[in-house]
Amino acid sequence: QVQLVESGGGLVQPGGSLRLSCVASGFPLILYLMRWYRQAPGKERELVASITSTGGITNYVDSVKGRFTISRDDAKNTVYLQMNSLKPEDTAVYYCNARRMYDNTEYWGQGTQVTVSS
Repeated sequence: QVQLVESGGGLVQPGGSLRLSCVASGFPLILYLMRWYRQAPGKERELVASITSTGGITNYVDSVKGRFTISRDDAKNTVYLQMNSLKPEDTAVYYCNARRMYDNTEYWGQGTQVTVSS
């Protein structure tokens, strides 16, 4: 069965850290561009970070640059999002996305809730 499963979300105080994980099953992540999106209540889904299939290029939305780090471990079929210095505006459901560029095959995870609040 092909699926992406996110974990690591939760409630954290402002300034805290969380590490999200996205584990793939049923297909090899190594061929896929990996991205983390987030969606806050009443807002559109937003691309937060991406990492190429080789892991050589990463990109971030301006609002998380210097605070979030995306990485991948293809041996574990897992992608991570390390989130530091969290702010209340980072509160959202975070989704993992895998996209195979040569044919646009795409998979989504079910999402994990991140809440930043004191």
